[in-house]
Amino acid sequence: MLSLLKAWTESLQIYYQRRVLIIFLLGFSSGLPMVLVFGTLSFWLREAGVSRADIGYFSWVVLAYSVKWIWSPLADRLQIPWLYPLLGRRRSWLLLSQLAVMLGILGISFSDPQQDLALMAVFAVILAFSSATQDISVDAFRIESAPEQMQAALAAAYLLGYRLAMILASAGTLWLAAIFAASTEYQLQSWQQAYSVMALCMLPCIITTLLCKEPTNSLMVTPSTEGSHLQRLARWLRLAVVSPFTDFFRRYRWHALLILALIASYRMSDVIMGVMANAFYVDMGFSKEEVASISKVYGVIMTLVGAALGGVLLNKFGTLKILFLGALLSAATNLLFSLLSMIGHDLFWLTMVISADNLSAGIATSAFIAYLSSLVNLAYTATQYAVFSSLMLLLPKFIGGFSGQWVETIGYSQFFILTALLGIPALILIILLGYNNPASKLQKITQEQPSN
Repeated sequence: MLSLLKAWTESLQIYYQRRVLIIFLLGFSSGLPMVLVFGTLSFWLREAGVSRADIGYFSWVVLAYSVKWIWSPLADRLQIPWLYPLLGRRRSWLLLSQLAVMLGILGISFSDPQQDLALMAVFAVILAFSSATQDISVDAFRIESAPEQMQAALAAAYLLGYRLAMILASAGTLWLAAIFAASTEYQLQSWQQAYSVMALCMLPCIITTLLCKEPTNSLMVTPSTEGSHLQRLARWLRLAVVSPFTDFFRRYRWHALLILALIASYRMSDVIMGVMANAFYVDMGFSKEEVASISKVYGVIMTLVGAALGGVLLNKFGTLKILFLGALLSAATNLLFSLLSMIGHDLFWLTMVISADNLSAGIATSAFIAYLSSLVNLAYTATQYAVFSSLMLLLPKFIGGFSGQWVETIGYSQFFILTALLGIPALILIILLGYNNPASKLQKITQEQPSN
């Protein structure tokens, strides 16, 4: 018994390392704007009287996360003047994006959705673009900060920081908006003050970027400086833009198509449902305090439990089996929201539904992060991971923009059933990968450094 306890204690020491703490704080930096750019904002919009259809269209601002692969080669290769000599490649991009995130949150905090929804949308786009850029650099920083055997610990630390930031940005913002309000009626000033506080919460993340060290575990290829300016530009474009994509298809061949289809459809069910989640809570009569306590705090805690459970299951059963389990549970729990829509305002059932939904989301997320990380070649870390994580959200977020219209046409109950059915394609693709691409073949064929 003592030897077992000693073994567990020694295993946990990996989480006491400085770089694990840094990734935790950078995970917090990524999680904070992700919720503020639409999730919590949708509650604000609905309480301000914005229609469900408009809220659905507003969700398209987060498509910036889905197309970040377009400018990810810049974050992978471009050196920012003035900042690069002082901070290095990753940290200079981190600092620039974090400052822009802070300004974007402040811009939203000075907006009024009832008077000028378009202006708020502009600041939301700025926030989404800056946050997506930060995610590119954080993912690359995480993967390059430690060898492969430490990646599981870094992923866990990142996810913990990310989820805690989501609690603060969701439940914290709702609580602050309720505290700052003089009554239960909608008050613009209370929401503006709450968002201003959230902007200040980016300061510890900025300080972390300034104090941490630039990662050294990178296989980035530097193009030759020989030849004319046009030739050097052509070589840079090939290495920054073309090579990350050709490398992926070279390593996985025709299986790459199955992998990309799985990435594009894996989050379909829960992402589309999530666009209308806060509007659903408002329409069901749940208060800001109730949603903050149950959905935004307890729910996120259940997500962390699910993520930890997912890590254990991944180690025991392998990636594809847990990917399948996560996809199945994520789709099935949407049916519980359909049941809740018929029950109405009931805190017990809200707690049960949130528990099941977030537990399954945690399992699915941990499996998916591990799967995406295994696909990356360290020579093109930022670009390839940005492509995968962007593709994951592109189709679900685009379709989710129409979710408000669907709810107004068919109602919440049928909408949640429809989103559950959208999880079927991912299950089929995982089965196909299991039969046609054994786990051993899904691993990277090589991590060779490509030639100039």
